[in-house]
Amino acid sequence: MIRVFDLERSVRFYTLLGMNEVRRREVPDGRYTLVYMAFGQGNASGQAEIELTWNWDQKTPYTLGDGFGHLALGMADITAVAERVSAHEGETGGKVVRAPGPVKFGTTVIAFLADPDGYKIELIENGL
Repeated sequence: MIRVFDLERSVRFYTLLGMNEVRRREVPDGRYTLVYMAFGQGNASGQAEIELTWNWDQKTPYTLGDGFGHLALGMADITAVAERVSAHEGETGGKVVRAPGPVKFGTTVIAFLADPDGYKIELIENGL
């Protein structure tokens, strides 16, 4: 679970990565909304999900703290994903912070993104 400041902007960003919203739960008494983003059908198809939590009364962006590193997602074409994120940077607030390329001293192709709240996401190209 990660807390997000602008829920719809975050949903748009994660959609650019090829994920889709698989569930949404509004909790009016708790004044928050949960949105689950996943590849495929998420847990129903054995895939992991990212839970986005939006607290309705949050007035300022969250700080990330020093315990969180990054999320890592494997996918087939990270260059295409990075290009989509770059093309929609103004709309979603997400951005490419390390262009796709091989890891230092290796051959695995990775990229790093930052989502609208500044969470880092490592993309790892599958199939190499």
